[in-house]
Amino acid sequence: MSFLVRSLSKAQRWSHLLPLVARRHPLACCGTLLAGTFLFAWSAATTSYILFHDDALRLLTSRAHGQAEAYQRQIATLEASLEAERSRLAVEQRRTATTIEQLRQRQIAIETRHGLLSDLLNAAPEPPRPVRGDRSSMLGPGPQPRPISDTVILGAIDMREARIDSAGSMALASAQGTSAGFELSALNGTLDRLEREQAGALDALEETLERRDRRIRTVLADLGIAAPVRASAKPIQAAAGGPFVPVGPAGDDFDRQSGRARTMLANLAQLRSKLDTVPLRRPISGSIETTSGFGIRVDPFLGRAAFHTGIDFRGEIGDPARATAAGTVTAAGRDGGYGLMVEVDHGGGLSTRYAHLSAISVSVGDRIAAGGVVGRVGSTGRSTGPHLHYETRIKGEPVDPQRFLRAGVRLGDVS
Repeated sequence: MSFLVRSLSKAQRWSHLLPLVARRHPLACCGTLLAGTFLFAWSAATTSYILFHDDALRLLTSRAHGQAEAYQRQIATLEASLEAERSRLAVEQRRTATTIEQLRQRQIAIETRHGLLSDLLNAAPEPPRPVRGDRSSMLGPGPQPRPISDTVILGAIDMREARIDSAGSMALASAQGTSAGFELSALNGTLDRLEREQAGALDALEETLERRDRRIRTVLADLGIAAPVRASAKPIQAAAGGPFVPVGPAGDDFDRQSGRARTMLANLAQLRSKLDTVPLRRPISGSIETTSGFGIRVDPFLGRAAFHTGIDFRGEIGDPARATAAGTVTAAGRDGGYGLMVEVDHGGGLSTRYAHLSAISVSVGDRIAAGGVVGRVGSTGRSTGPHLHYETRIKGEPVDPQRFLRAGVRLGDVS
């Protein structure tokens, strides 16, 4: 501002000198006029620069501040969006990790249940093998197939498609986002299907065991034989213990149902042990032909009515005669009209006799399994030809063996 004042003072002094110079020196006046004009223009320009310089600076500074603030607002908005996205991804990752852990726990439970179910299915009785031709050819040496034919065959559930690798799934969730969600959803569906298959297999097993139990008990009741008492659904086990390792949530249906199935298997095992001692099988192999039934008939020697205490099966000399149930040999030798005869005590008042043998294969006191050979078909004693005389007795009294043979057919054609 002081510079402006000095410039104006100089311009005023020069303006006073112009008239004197113009009167004495006309040419000098023109030069002076031009110099004054230049000086005035320079002074005006200088004055304008000085007057408006601060305003221009303030305008430029204000514009720069506005742009900087706009940039700061944009940066803040982007940072907020980035933080929100980070938070969303963190929440999603935690949710995915929780889902993976839940699926992993479900997989562990399913695999554990799969092992339990496999044990139950393996403990279930084997289905009988189909036999072509002779129905009695199942009777070979040693114990024979059980008299049950309604076995349901349950295939093992494939667990490979439901494997969960926690670390791999976490990496997948982090890298693929939505794709990982689809993968986890598909895996969850697979686990749901496996649980349904396990429940269905257990339902089928329980239904089959219940049907078998009911059928065997009905047959034994018809024969007048007492069946074993059913075990409790929650049997008390002596000297048992160990750490509690839960398979699923408390009160889980699978646990309760598998417990019932184990109890039913134990009951069925008792029934089957009982059936082993019931003479339900045929005593000879090969072609089955009876030559004389149980009851009153015409005596082949005397030609008059007599009571026949058993069934005569046609056979060839040397054909094996087999025990129709497990038991203990109480007689093995010659016995009057029976010729060579073997008697087997099956317990509970039940016994069987095998007479007219050509040879005896057991001794008194021997334990013999169902289907075991007691001797060979012959024609010793009061006999008109090679055949096996077979008797079934209850408390020493002869009863029709057909009652037991028909019961064996009802239970699954065990002969």
